[in-house]
Amino acid sequence: MTAPFGQRLADAVAVRGPLCVGIDPHAPLLERWGLPDSPDGLARFTDAVVDALAGQVAVLKPQSGFYERHGSRGLAVLEDGVARARAAGALVLLDAKRGDIGSTMDAYADVLRPEHPCAVDALTVSPYLGPGSLQPAVDTARLTGGGLFVLARTSNPDAGTLQSAAVGERSAAQVVVDTVRGWNTPGWVVGDPLPDLGAVQDQASRWGATTGSFGVVVGATLRTLDVDLDGLGGPVLAPGLGAQGGTPADLRRLFGDGRAVVPTVSRDVLAAGPDAAALRAAAARWAEELAR
Repeated sequence: MTAPFGQRLADAVAVRGPLCVGIDPHAPLLERWGLPDSPDGLARFTDAVVDALAGQVAVLKPQSGFYERHGSRGLAVLEDGVARARAAGALVLLDAKRGDIGSTMDAYADVLRPEHPCAVDALTVSPYLGPGSLQPAVDTARLTGGGLFVLARTSNPDAGTLQSAAVGERSAAQVVVDTVRGWNTPGWVVGDPLPDLGAVQDQASRWGATTGSFGVVVGATLRTLDVDLDGLGGPVLAPGLGAQGGTPADLRRLFGDGRAVVPTVSRDVLAAGPDAAALRAAAARWAEELAR
């Protein structure tokens, strides 16, 4: 068993800062780089991003759909890129947004196992088949030291259609956050009463060795933070910076200080390629902005 993802994430952030760069090789971007929309172009793109950034940023986040669309050859490119990124010191968060029940969810979570051909550090998952549907992934993450980021309050414009819907006295998004808070509380399982905020130590919501391995996805483009993240005990993945309009000031406005936030930038960094130095410079600019 490796060290828990939360600890490894905190260690990586301490050395490299919190920036997460998405790897999104969609067809227009491949064309902009002068690459064919083919497995070969996909491989050249992935190699360039990994070679330029895996030794610099804390987290790389490949979007699995852009690899799956190329079939088995695309998945082979993903497997190779993930392995090389991890070997260079970056944590890899597979952005797959998996969500199912029973043995199917268990199978999706196998990417957290070290023997898997595409073994990653963490996985994005969708909770909308019910919180209990994700329990197989939680069990696998605990066994292997992996991490999960659960969709809670995302950055797409119509996200509130479902995420703000009332579930009793809470929104659906708040139910997700409270469930993840429970996962970061030792001994809690789905079906138990939700733990009190005091059950998770205050320092667990700050960067440090006590950061939990289970986090939520909350967009950096929200007008207001309409979920209560107090006592979450794990990290917040914050997409939406750059091309979607989010800024470092939005991170401060929404999340304040002292919370374990992983800001995600994709297009604003990838647009600097294919030159490796330009990619590194773009990532460094964002890292500097976040540090300020």
